[in-house]
This record gives sequence, C-alpha cells and structure tokens, in this order.
Amino acid sequence: MKVGDAPKTATSIIVRSASNARISQSRNPMLELMRRIFRKEEVAMKAIKFINIIEERQKSGNPLKVDEWEKVMNELEMVRSSFYSMRNKLLGAGLISIKNGEYKLSGVFSKDLVDMARWWWSAVLGYDLETL
Repeated sequence: MKVGDAPKTATSIIVRSASNARISQSRNPMLELMRRIFRKEEVAMKAIKFINIIEERQKSGNPLKVDEWEKVMNELEMVRSSFYSMRNKLLGAGLISIKNGEYKLSGVFSKDLVDMARWWWSAVLGYDLETL
C-alpha cells in the first residue's frame, strides 16, 4: 500500500469540559483546535499552514491538487510519511476532503459535532432540542 492510500476514516480529538477551555475562548481558535487533534505543537502549526494553503487556493479558483503533494510537503518542511499522517488526520476528522483530485475545506467535521451534540442533548439528557 502506498502512503497516500493509507486509511483515513477517523481521527481522535481531545474534548475539554471546562468552560474556560472552549476553543471560542482562545486567542487562536485554529491553533487550539489543531492542538486537540495533533499531539505535537509543531505538527499542529503545519496542519494550520496546510489548511491555509487549501483555503487560499480554493478561494483563488486554483484548488490545491492531490498530486502537488511533493511541493506542499517541501513547503511545510515535512517528510512524506509525516505529511500523509497529518493529511489523513485532517481527512478523517472531516476538516478537509478530496474531490476530483483536489483538496477542499469540508463541513463534515461540523456536521458530525452538531449531530453528536443534538443526540446527547435530546436522547441522553432528555432535553428538548429547541433549548440547545
């Protein structure tokens, strides 16, 4: 199996219950989110750069292509296995997707979190969804 074909089905994320640990309370919410996905600060920073590259290229109408992996890997100063590990975590979390050989920002992450929150609120806690 090639590194680029490695499974990308799920990603772990750290969930914090303290209200002062909310991502929205952070001075840098993107960094806080990446710290919850990646154990190493250095990888979290590179993941932010990668997401920014995808976003900029998407907005410019020149989406980042999957086959540009070597150029991006060099720009991020990563070895191939580390780059694909980072990329696969972002794919597994639903933050990015690949469509027609191009990277895109994805809303799957948000939809999954909303789905979990709605289920917990209504099915487990027994509250009316209107009060969420």
